[in-house]
Amino acid sequence: MNLRNPWPVLPIVAGLASGLLTGCGTESGDAGADGSGVVVGMSEDILSTDPASGYDPGSWLLFNNVFQSLLGFPKGATEPQPDAAESCGFADTGTTVYRCTLRDGLKFSNGDPLTSKDVKFSFDRMLRINDPDGPAIMFPTLEKVSTPDEKTVVFELNTPDATFPSKIASGAGSIVDHREYDADGLREDGEAVGSGPYRLDSFANDRAVFSVNEHYRGSAEPKNSGVTLEFFHGDQNALKKAVQDAQVDIAYRGLTAEAINDIDRADDGTGGIEIVEGSSAEVQHLVFNMDDPVAGKPGVRRAIAHLIDRDALVRDIHQGTASPLYSIVPAGIGGHNTAFFDTYGARPSKAKAAAALEEEGITGKVRLTLWSTPSRYGPATDQELKAIAGQLNASGLFDADVESVPFAQYEKDIEAGKYGVYVKGWVPDYPDADNFTGPFFGKGNVLHNNYDAGPITDSLLPRTAAQSDRSATDEEFGRIQDIAAEDIPVLPLWQAKQYAVVRDGVYGLEYCLDASTVFRFWELSKN
Repeated sequence: MNLRNPWPVLPIVAGLASGLLTGCGTESGDAGADGSGVVVGMSEDILSTDPASGYDPGSWLLFNNVFQSLLGFPKGATEPQPDAAESCGFADTGTTVYRCTLRDGLKFSNGDPLTSKDVKFSFDRMLRINDPDGPAIMFPTLEKVSTPDEKTVVFELNTPDATFPSKIASGAGSIVDHREYDADGLREDGEAVGSGPYRLDSFANDRAVFSVNEHYRGSAEPKNSGVTLEFFHGDQNALKKAVQDAQVDIAYRGLTAEAINDIDRADDGTGGIEIVEGSSAEVQHLVFNMDDPVAGKPGVRRAIAHLIDRDALVRDIHQGTASPLYSIVPAGIGGHNTAFFDTYGARPSKAKAAAALEEEGITGKVRLTLWSTPSRYGPATDQELKAIAGQLNASGLFDADVESVPFAQYEKDIEAGKYGVYVKGWVPDYPDADNFTGPFFGKGNVLHNNYDAGPITDSLLPRTAAQSDRSATDEEFGRIQDIAAEDIPVLPLWQAKQYAVVRDGVYGLEYCLDASTVFRFWELSKN
């Protein structure tokens, strides 16, 4: 998801990460789907209940359960499947006209009928409001939405976009009731009216309560009577204590390595607590400002690429909860390659780094500041940047230090071009290589690093966008990653894994932790 609000990575000590259990949080044996409610604790907040504004993982967790989209990502799926729609498809070979037919009998949680008018209203409203913290940025190709009849919606695109189905399957495609929402303004009462599998009963500073929506018509089949979210506002110790004391059934992300280790030691296999691991497409990069007088020099960037020891970062800082990343597109996503491994290798090379600097005409130590922000991209971000500075300095070629800035100021300074090298995290909006390349190298580059992507923006990305067979885009995405490895506007560091802590008797959590980033309330059950 967008760089402003990704989930923090969850570090776990190496011994624990290698000994993860697979029993009580999975559906082996009796799932105990008796309709009991499930309590989930999370350290993050939900920043908005209005889909026209929220573009952060906490808000999308709410959207994915309270609102329907025309399409969705069922458990284990990377291709969108019908949800509010009965069927969808491109009406032309140029992938510029996309048509959906709605299911029969769709209703919102308040009983109002859901028709094509609501779908058009939802997209028109989102684009008209164009909230800076909203998902409108995902739809630059959407030109017009029309409704030939109550069950049909037609999207007209200004350029081919084969990823459009994935975009509308995400939280950005949430359908709202046109009777309940202002066409020109955001809803700010903390309420939400959707047609998803759950309804929002209450939303307060510390808690949100959800019950099963009796009017829901779609592919999800809830296995519980409801879900309560408890918000811990970044207080990791309080979240740890809550799951240990059985005040919550699940602790979802945000715990430190020390907290997880404490839970594991205290449980000692007898307390009915399990650590569940899932897959993730969350990534982290170093970003280089191409206009910076130091980081803008290709030889400096190549030297850094030759000196970074990703294995050490994963081992010492993230303690086995991430994997070294050598590509722009992470493993598990179509189009992934290992361009940075092929170009720079896995082992640091002082000789190659020195040669890169010499070719640039640099003979003395390179003075460099690495910019960080303390918690937005994980509790270990500052520690990680200090470790990278240490790796650079140990070569004798750099004199690097680290500055950490609160996130609000951090974003402003990046947009103003004040930083030469800085860290960014990314959680995908949808599981397609386009979402790891278009935002970084397309028009309106969200990295604000002044990179002129040339053929990537002008030809490669448009070609991939026009290809409805996503497997046929691997060659173009491979070329994009090869160019990025040559130019180094960003340097991939790691790809995260997902973890959560769950108490005995709660099932289905493994279906909430996959590369789609959809936390599926309906898959959870409790006996």
